Amino acid sequence: MTTKEQPAAVLWQRMGPLLGLATLIIGLSFASPYFLTVENLLNVLRQSSINAILALGQLMVIITAGIDLSIGSVLGVTNVMLAILLVSGWHPLAACAAALGTGLGIGLLNGVLLTRLRLPHPFISTLGTMNVGRGAALLLAGGVPISGLSMGFRSATGGNAFGAPMPVVIAAVAYLAAHLFLTRTIWGRDLYAIGGNREAARLAGIPVERRLNLAYALSGFAGALGAIVLAGRMNSGFPLAGSGAELDAIAAAIIGGASFFGGVGTVGGTLIGALIIGFLRNGLNLLDVSAYWQMVVIGCVIVGAVFVDVLRQRGTRTV
Repeated sequence: MTTKEQPAAVLWQRMGPLLGLATLIIGLSFASPYFLTVENLLNVLRQSSINAILALGQLMVIITAGIDLSIGSVLGVTNVMLAILLVSGWHPLAACAAALGTGLGIGLLNGVLLTRLRLPHPFISTLGTMNVGRGAALLLAGGVPISGLSMGFRSATGGNAFGAPMPVVIAAVAYLAAHLFLTRTIWGRDLYAIGGNREAARLAGIPVERRLNLAYALSGFAGALGAIVLAGRMNSGFPLAGSGAELDAIAAAIIGGASFFGGVGTVGGTLIGALIIGFLRNGLNLLDVSAYWQMVVIGCVIVGAVFVDVLRQRGTRTV
């Protein structure tokens, strides 16, 4: 790849997901007369908000060339924990703080397992905590949903604010905070440096282990935040909540331009990736496509996104 071709490649990496989203919207608007209605679009945004939040957590670790398979289980266990606390009479703010703290702690544990125990890959540590978290959720809930959450909590997390669904508002605030963190703080820039070349980052004086712990802690925090939004929408704590959610979150980040090789990824691209998955699922539902075929289509999109990432990295290495 020549020097002149590099800016074009970067531009395509950033604009490609947006072009894909625009193409998808145009195609679905012709395929179904119900797609571009205000009610349907708000519904898609509301449904996509949880995956968008989880994708933010995945972005933090994917930037460092890592992965977090436990984020769906973190959502499940903190969702159940939150419901138990609310039903027990805890103030919603205190219950939410406890859930967020638990998610942060599980994420930090993932980081410590990777950096202190020197496990060979985050796939192993997060796979372990994924199973532990899911089992803990089932044990806490006794295998059944916990319902009857307070109306105040449901209004604050699942209602509307100034005409916009609260899940969308919460996701928007999370994305703004994540954008500022990654682009305006030294911690965010360090994550990119670690993903680009971990040894070079260490030699440059970056505290690699602490930054990795931070990335995984933020991923756990995102899982708990998604659990809060889900509890407000569903009026319950469900022990199987978030099963498989880690896959959609990873897909959103990769479709949005992040790279499994690390050092690449943006908040805006991740949001576009989450919207692509949300609009695609919604469009397939409107077209009455079988749920089985939906899984096939989503899987093909994920494989295609990873394949594009691999081709992009091969091109970069030839510079």
